[in-house]
Amino acid sequence: MKHSLFTSACLLSAALALGGCASNPSNAQIGTGVGAVAGGVVGEAVFGGTLGTIGGAAAGALIGNEVGKNNDNNRRR
Repeated sequence: MKHSLFTSACLLSAALALGGCASNPSNAQIGTGVGAVAGGVVGEAVFGGTLGTIGGAAAGALIGNEVGKNNDNNRRR
């Protein structure tokens, strides 16, 4: 029960934080946010605990940012 409450609190915090960036964000910014949330959920499910959630969120943010940058670069061409 504690883990699902912690995960829900993290997801809500991330959603509120991303809501402040709603002034036409780039694909890299969107990818970072979506990747962090998805990575946190996957990290919690696979590894469990705080370390799994934080590690998954960090990895997801990095991957999402790179995918978003790639989409931004393709759009400019």
